Amino acid sequence: MSSAELTPPEAARWAARAGLPLPDDRHALVAATADHIHSVVSVLRELDFGDTPPAGAYRAGKEKHDAAV
Repeated sequence: MSSAELTPPEAARWAARAGLPLPDDRHALVAATADHIHSVVSVLRELDFGDTPPAGAYRAGKEKHDAAV
């Protein structure tokens, strides 16, 4: 999906391709929701995680931390 906003007809087409036909009155709402999700994800893609290891590298219980209460 490009950075352009998803139009209601496009939302209906994508939903139909996924096997989820939408009633006509839902096209605009689904398009707006998809645009919002896309804007949130695009912000996350801009984050620099640098040397942050992947979640698979985390070993629970191997490190001791003082609990701050």
